[in-house]
Amino acid sequence: MRAEPAVPADALALIRAPFEALGAETVDAPILQPLGLLLELAGEAMRARLFVVQSEGGEETCLRPDFTVPVVRQHLESGRSSGRYFYEGKAFRASPEPGRPDEFRQIGLERFDEQGASPVVADAEIALLAWRSALAGGRGDLSLWLGDIALFAAFIDALGLAEPLAARLKRVAARPRLLAAELARAEAPAPAAAEGARLAGLLSGLSEADAATVLEEMWALAGIDPVGGRSPADIAQRLIRRAEAAQAPALTPAQAEAIRAFLAIEDRPAAAFAAIKAIGGQRPGALDGALAAWDQRLTLLEQGEVPADRIRFAAALGHAFDYYDGLSFEIRSAALDPERAVAVGGRYDGLPARLGGAAGARAVGCMVRPWRAWAGGEA
Repeated sequence: MRAEPAVPADALALIRAPFEALGAETVDAPILQPLGLLLELAGEAMRARLFVVQSEGGEETCLRPDFTVPVVRQHLESGRSSGRYFYEGKAFRASPEPGRPDEFRQIGLERFDEQGASPVVADAEIALLAWRSALAGGRGDLSLWLGDIALFAAFIDALGLAEPLAARLKRVAARPRLLAAELARAEAPAPAAAEGARLAGLLSGLSEADAATVLEEMWALAGIDPVGGRSPADIAQRLIRRAEAAQAPALTPAQAEAIRAFLAIEDRPAAAFAAIKAIGGQRPGALDGALAAWDQRLTLLEQGEVPADRIRFAAALGHAFDYYDGLSFEIRSAALDPERAVAVGGRYDGLPARLGGAAGARAVGCMVRPWRAWAGGEA
């Protein structure tokens, strides 16, 4: 495993200072995290980037790839309805680029607000926090890239699609590979049912509990000992979704082309939103609320002294984990590849509920990579 070099203490202190100024509660997270949960949130493709750890006969775990999920779990265990948590420590993900570090430092903050709290101001505050921290590292070539999963959902509503199809597209919005597969279905004839598809179809008529029981009985009869950290219920749910996707109507070529045009938009925010309105579909009014929220966010960002010429909007912006369901952002350096962001963050209101919390809570956070933020660091 290749470790990231250390940032000099004085530079690290400057990058950390905007977080410390908020007075948030300092938290840590266990190095070992449940593998099955993280794969459920990020998709099976993430497995290749995780460092898996398993004792004999024990549950599969992995080295902490990120702090957000562990901090959400700690917040839920506290029983609080709101809170702000600051963290700093090592995270571990295998780099897709040879020679790049697999072990690296993160500094971040997760913010949880009560149900009914307006997300727009919190979104801007978190993006400004990440911007100020990244800027403190001394790079003069930073830019703030914005995206919005909720705007994609509003665009899907504007197309007037059948509800099952619209719901499926929203579900895969943050997973580029799955979204591309949905778009490809508009051009290709439906394939013949494979063995796995027939099994998925059989399970789709059962409740989740009954489907999990059927799988367990099949494994027992075949003498199979399942591996991978996923429960029968998790596997059954995925098979049922696969069956639903195969049976549901596909996009028309025109609808697929409209979505591709949306995802290709990458420009200054005003130009990007004008382009989105221009392809607004059958119900363009469905975009009004999401676009009005962006007017307010941009005003707050500019008041926070993010130069307007450093802000870009990319409709397809996404992160490794698919729990983001609103604002998403990256801070990039012109000296680094766009895939190596200095900071990332976004809104994930649905994640606490997925982990057992109350529905309707608000959650947003950000993370800065000090080695990338520091002017003398990653190149």
